[in-house]
Formats: sequence, structure tokens, C-alpha cells
Amino acid sequence: MQKGAKLYLLLFFYTLKLSAFTFGGGFVIVSLMRKAFVDRLHWISEEEMLDFAAISQTAPGAMAVNASILVGFRLAGFTGALLAIAATILPPLIIIILVSYGYDAFAGNIAVQSILRGMQAGVAAVLMDVTVSLVLPFLQEKRALPIILMTLSFAAVTFFACNVVYVILVCALLGMGLTLWRTRRKDGRAV
Repeated sequence: MQKGAKLYLLLFFYTLKLSAFTFGGGFVIVSLMRKAFVDRLHWISEEEMLDFAAISQTAPGAMAVNASILVGFRLAGFTGALLAIAATILPPLIIIILVSYGYDAFAGNIAVQSILRGMQAGVAAVLMDVTVSLVLPFLQEKRALPIILMTLSFAAVTFFACNVVYVILVCALLGMGLTLWRTRRKDGRAV
């Protein structure tokens, strides 16, 4: 991996590009971060990106900003986190400022409303891609617990209208419990 100014520049511009040309929120930008930082640049591992996605989803704030902080910090420490935050929030900030000046013209414009509706289809496709890319490794490794948790979480939210916060808390507690159990088992202590 590159060190110093070159790494900072690459991190800033990759994150800026992802933020500037991404519509659809945190899950979309996280999937594109995975493609850039895991698949293309090989700066972080697939497992780290999955961890970053989980942490950034459960932490307060925008998921895209949280993921950028984690990736930036992992790659270049505190300076990398600051650069990644700046690169992530600059494009939406500039767009919001520009749109706020012309809001009245945009609000009732049928063409703008049609474009935004069309973008929803693209966002849905990207979200499906994210879901498949996150689930596929677990299916290939035949890891039962993550598959069962994903299925039950989906069912709880979709069919039983459970609050997502409770689903996240239950999954977090199960994950911590499993991690403690595995740690104690490796250390040879009684379970």
C-alpha cells in the first residue's frame, strides 16, 4: 500500500468520486466502496468491509459517512478519516446548496420528478447487488448462523413489522455472545 501524500490523495479522490456519483444512501456507497477498496485496490479485506458496513449501519449518523470514517482511519489513521469525511460530505453539501437556490423551480417540475422516480429503480438494483454480495460468501462457506440470522431478521422486519432497532440489538447481543463463547473456547476455559 502507498504511504504518505499519494495515499491521502487517492483516498480523498476515490471517496469524493464515490460520494459525488452515488444515489441511494449508505448501502449503495458501501457496496461501491467494497468494489473500489476491496476488489480493485486491495487495500482492505472483504471481511473488514463487512465489519465496516455493520458498524457504520449501527453507529449514529449517516451510514456513508460512518463507513468513510472507518475506511479512512483503517488506511491512513486520523488524517485519513478526516480526508474521507471531507470527501464524503462535500458533494452532497454542494448539491444541497445549489438545489436550495432553485428549489421552487425544481419542486413542481415534472421532468425532475420523473428522473428521480427513474433513479429509484437503479437504487433498487444496487441494493439487490449489495444484498447478494453480502450474503453470497456466507452461502458459499455454508455458515448456518449468519444465514439464519439474516433470514429471521428479514422476516421479523418485513412480515412482523418489528422495529429494526430491536432486530439490530438482538443480533448484536447474539454476535457478542458468540464471540465471547468462541474466545473462551480457544483459550481453553470452561464454557
